[in-house]
Amino acid sequence: MSQATTLPAPAPRTLSDWCIGLPTIAMLLLVLVIGTGEMIHGQLLRFGESFFGNKAEHVQYFMLRAEPVRPTCDANMNVDAEVSKRMAAQPAGGGDVIDSLFADEALDADKLRQSLRDTLAQCQEKHAWFQRVADHNTWAVKAYRTLETSFFGLFRFGSENRPMILLLLMGFTILATTVGYHHISLVPPRYGRDYKVQAWTMLIASAVALYSSIRYYQISVASGVAVEEPLIHFAWMVLFGSLLIASAWQCLRPHKPADGIGDGTWGHALKTIPLAGLMTISSGHYFWEQGHPSGLAIYINALMEFPNIPLQLALFIWGGMLFKQTRVVDLFMNLLRPWKLSPEALTYAILLAAAIPTAYTGGSGAFVMAAGAIIYHEVRAVGGSSQFALAATAMSGSLGVVLRPSLLVVAIVAVNKEVTSDELFHWGLFVFFITSTLFFAASQLRREKHTIDVVSPRVGVPAMLRQVPALLPYIAVILAVVAFYDNVLDTPLNEISAPIIMPVIMIIIVVFDKLLLARGIGPDSQQLSFAMHRERGVESSIRAATVETTGHLGGYLFLILLSQAAGGVIERSGIIHMAPEVFSSAWTAMAFMATALVVLGMFMEPLGAIFLVSGTLAPLAYKSGIDPVHFWVMVLVAFELGYLMPPVALNQLLARQVVGEDLIDASDREVANQSFYRRYERWILPCAVMTLGLILVSFAPLLIKEFPALNTWLQGWTAPPSR
Repeated sequence: MSQATTLPAPAPRTLSDWCIGLPTIAMLLLVLVIGTGEMIHGQLLRFGESFFGNKAEHVQYFMLRAEPVRPTCDANMNVDAEVSKRMAAQPAGGGDVIDSLFADEALDADKLRQSLRDTLAQCQEKHAWFQRVADHNTWAVKAYRTLETSFFGLFRFGSENRPMILLLLMGFTILATTVGYHHISLVPPRYGRDYKVQAWTMLIASAVALYSSIRYYQISVASGVAVEEPLIHFAWMVLFGSLLIASAWQCLRPHKPADGIGDGTWGHALKTIPLAGLMTISSGHYFWEQGHPSGLAIYINALMEFPNIPLQLALFIWGGMLFKQTRVVDLFMNLLRPWKLSPEALTYAILLAAAIPTAYTGGSGAFVMAAGAIIYHEVRAVGGSSQFALAATAMSGSLGVVLRPSLLVVAIVAVNKEVTSDELFHWGLFVFFITSTLFFAASQLRREKHTIDVVSPRVGVPAMLRQVPALLPYIAVILAVVAFYDNVLDTPLNEISAPIIMPVIMIIIVVFDKLLLARGIGPDSQQLSFAMHRERGVESSIRAATVETTGHLGGYLFLILLSQAAGGVIERSGIIHMAPEVFSSAWTAMAFMATALVVLGMFMEPLGAIFLVSGTLAPLAYKSGIDPVHFWVMVLVAFELGYLMPPVALNQLLARQVVGEDLIDASDREVANQSFYRRYERWILPCAVMTLGLILVSFAPLLIKEFPALNTWLQGWTAPPSR
């Protein structure tokens, strides 16, 4: 252990922190509390049954969840007296024959007596039940009932209002992203004209989206059918109206770069157009030409059918930003540093380790945003070239998207009943083995010296073991939280519960880490974090992580939102349907599918693309003889390749965003006079690895099917879980 030196003072609270960070953290905490409240409520019902139920007297807790109401029937009724009373009240015979046809049937005294006895027995049972419940309705039951029903009301509120919570979260974060010029674009704005182009693009995009939302509501009202959830329509209008006002203000008051670097060129400015804004304008123009102005809003609103997925993604990104505020990565790297690995070997180890948090963040893009900068600086610190470090950063999330509990797999299973998560995760392990092995081979081939440089185990093992105690307390905290959810709340950590449990773990880890840091326990954060900015206090760390989450989340959610609309354009344009209704060969079908999905991944965000593929390419693949599990595993790999390939290359853009434009420019200058591969290594290396991986994943299973004996042996060795 070492004594921590004096750290810089916490970042002061600014107006933007309150206006941006506070609403965001409120929404994220609300989602977190709702999810945890649902788990707690299930356990409260079980505890209530154990503590207050009485099997001997047939009293269960569900009977005590509301104040008992005394029955209104008479439990002391005199049956004989009631029979005599009713018989006496019966009208005498005679009269008009016609009237007698409609008269009540004459009462039978014996039948009436039996009926009244049955009624009395039921009444007495109700009174007895009421008395048993009233006897058990103690002050302890009332207090416990208040707590339990409060949690019930909380998660019911959340379940019923998830679309509105998502809309509020998107509203705050997208507005903050627009005001701060943090949208995802080919290059971030730097010059005066860049900011003008972004502002004008967002002004037009906001106006198009607002008009489409208004037309969608007007058409819904004019249909004559009651509009479902009109507040959702109004919320969309408010969201796009707010973006319109903010963008109009930016157009009237253009942002001027602080360093006075000038206006730049219009060519560079066009590269800064927000991708989501471009999708909005192009999609809106398409639907306008088709005479369907509400089409843009309809496809955007389709995201409200699955609000859990983007909400879970938001929690994962927040958890990643909280993770950056801790020293866990530094402490983990201390285990590897004693071995003095080459940059390539160290990068391989980092990517293997990164696969686990990637799986828990649900997508490669989310992980690049959360940990990309850390990986870049770690690779650079051990002597890796800047281009290689950028390649590792862009690819850092590509290996783990097929592992449990990946949010992309959960999304696939949610909209496709032909596959199960167990099947996809099972075969995902083999895909992970293939892609990681390919990366290791490729990284070794790029080396001029093809030897494995590593210190002697006699030196490396003791040095590594000396670093283990510093990491053990963090592992213990994580295991304790997981055990609490598993044993107390009966909620194991899996793909369903991970979005709720992981942020809770990160919050507790931040608190734990800052308490240790304040006591001078563990390495000094300043010595380990390189260019990473970390706060020293709990509140300032959570605030900084939330503000950073807002910037990343707004641009990412906006891209997801408009990927829905872009998918609608592709679907309605009929481009997909230009393919044959069924391919004569599974090989031909697979080649077409893989190519189409890579192209789709080059332009669309993964979650939006999954919904499009589910309704278009997936049925075609099944009819062409491709197994659904094989198809969707291939989809994941094809998407990852698409996210790494120009012209958009989403993961490359996110890596550029988190690393910083200055470091990207410095990297390009560093290799300006070197070979073609060295100049473009950050593009070529990850694309080559994932291309080979896609070829193997796409065609190796088809090749194996051509050899029955080999196919039978492999099925026995790699038997997936039964459907």
